[in-house]
Amino acid sequence: YLTVSIEPLPPVVVGDAVTLKCNFKTDGKMREIVWYRVTDGGTIKQKIFTFDAMFSTNFSQMENYRKREDLVYQSTVRLPEVRISDNGPYECHVGIYDRATREKVVLASGNVFLNVMAPPTSISVLAADTPAPFSRYQAQNFTLVCVVSGGKPAPLVYFKRDGEPIEATPLPEPPAGASSWAPRNLLHRDLDDTKVPKSLAADGELGLGNPFPTVDPPPRGLAAERDAVTESIPETVVSREFPRWVHMAEPIYYFRHTHAPVSDGTVEARATLTWTLNPQIDNEALFSCEVKHPALSMPMQSEVTLVAPKGPKITMTPTRARVGDTVRILVQGFQNEVFPEPLFTWTRVGSRLLDGSAEHDGKELVLERVPAELNGSMYRCTAQNPLGSTDTHTRLIVFENPNIPRGPEDSNGSLPGHCGFRFFLALTLTVILELT
Repeated sequence: YLTVSIEPLPPVVVGDAVTLKCNFKTDGKMREIVWYRVTDGGTIKQKIFTFDAMFSTNFSQMENYRKREDLVYQSTVRLPEVRISDNGPYECHVGIYDRATREKVVLASGNVFLNVMAPPTSISVLAADTPAPFSRYQAQNFTLVCVVSGGKPAPLVYFKRDGEPIEATPLPEPPAGASSWAPRNLLHRDLDDTKVPKSLAADGELGLGNPFPTVDPPPRGLAAERDAVTESIPETVVSREFPRWVHMAEPIYYFRHTHAPVSDGTVEARATLTWTLNPQIDNEALFSCEVKHPALSMPMQSEVTLVAPKGPKITMTPTRARVGDTVRILVQGFQNEVFPEPLFTWTRVGSRLLDGSAEHDGKELVLERVPAELNGSMYRCTAQNPLGSTDTHTRLIVFENPNIPRGPEDSNGSLPGHCGFRFFLALTLTVILELT
């Protein structure tokens, strides 16, 4: 008789050493032991180990097989460092000689599945659809995206706010409009002077019955100052503005979790958290994405703090611009860590930009071959994200360039070279007339 059994294996982690054991019992004479790796749903079997008993030095252990004693053999295959590609089923085939004829071989087999796990290799939190314009007068949805890569199987992903788990409503798709609000006590949160007092929550326009104002409020404070920029503005001016609407309630969060297989056998998991952003309470809020995985001894996390831009740092090169130079005005950073990434918009106060456009998007504004007419012009850079915005004004001073002539014509419209030639000709004619 011949029986084959393989001990089941618990899941293993990439890099671990694994031993595949093939146990069999027989009273016959062994011919061979072969290990196969099964792929493509069982259609392909790749031979990975062969033991040929005909040439084995252990043949002496079979001398008493006529006594029909149960002899136990164990064929062991060791994988020192398993990879994800090692994941899958394996088979052990054992062959013995038939008693009637030595030319016939009797076969038996067993199988085992090797489950190889891989911990996530990277985790990141980003904001969806940024940088993008964000209305500071109307509530809008905001979405955080957590991307976890390199894991097998798919990890468990969840969000926290200020260290506390977020109870979110699972949805297959992000909501079209998350405007439902539940009452919330804000006594434990400090509201600074840039935020609307709680008393406004009792107004009919900003009350819970009508969550969002339908008409933009009139500009006031810093917003009004933008529309009336005069020459009294110093060389660099920084202003900051928060949205003008406020809600004294806690948002309802919506959660979506998807995963997609990758060619290397791992899974990319994406988790999204969507809610109606309230800059009055969400500014400087700490959101974290945490991951639990059977291959991790402790949760893996990545965190971000929602912060409005403040204190932009602007540089201008060259520092002493001359006529004809190419001037670059660049936002190098802020006084704080800003998230999500802000949108930068450049405008020229009181006029259009040098290329004729009304505004320019990007961290850098390039002015090609600046003319003398731009001397003293003021440029405004607006940096905004869903938490707020900040304006920076800087003045361009253009100096004369001695390497460039003032112009092809003089003030009378005649060329300077022709003027000198006429004066010389007139002087020559006067001398000739006096001599004659």
